[in-house]
Amino acid sequence: MGCWSAASPPGPAIGERTLPRIEFEGLPDHGRVWVFPASRGLGPEEAERLLAEVDAFLDGWAAHGAPLLSGRALVEGRFLLVGVDEDASQPSGCSIDALASRLEELGASLGVQLLDHAPVWYRDEGELRTASRSDFRALAASGAVGPGTVVVDTTVTRIAQLRGEGMERPARSAWHGRAFFKDAQAG
Repeated sequence: MGCWSAASPPGPAIGERTLPRIEFEGLPDHGRVWVFPASRGLGPEEAERLLAEVDAFLDGWAAHGAPLLSGRALVEGRFLLVGVDEDASQPSGCSIDALASRLEELGASLGVQLLDHAPVWYRDEGELRTASRSDFRALAASGAVGPGTVVVDTTVTRIAQLRGEGMERPARSAWHGRAFFKDAQAG
């Protein structure tokens, strides 16, 4: 079965059973999660609009016609979390592509990038900062950031991991340690 086209977004047919969108906290630990970092913080109206549009999408989100039990959360007005209970129904490549396509559209309408995982998000004296990977590498080389710098790991894929470890952790405990602090990890 082919993917849904952008012109016909996924959604239930008339009379078809749908699974409810639930609160993110209601998703099981074994569920899948995607983290979509906004390129800038969203204002209250922007956050409200984003969440309303994501809710509308999730209400009809399906994998090859099978509704997906899903939820979402927005952390710090910057990190959109979308989770799925894979026991209820497995997301397909097509359904994930449809989500990414919708988020790309929403980002463009809000003037924000939601699909770019290249930047590094980190804490500097409690403030959330972002830097390109080359700029973060330069910060590491200068000693301005180190293995203990708290980073946001947007590569989390399991809800249990998100709940247990969170997205924020010292760079040494995330992929950032391997990428930017190899010498510090060896010692």
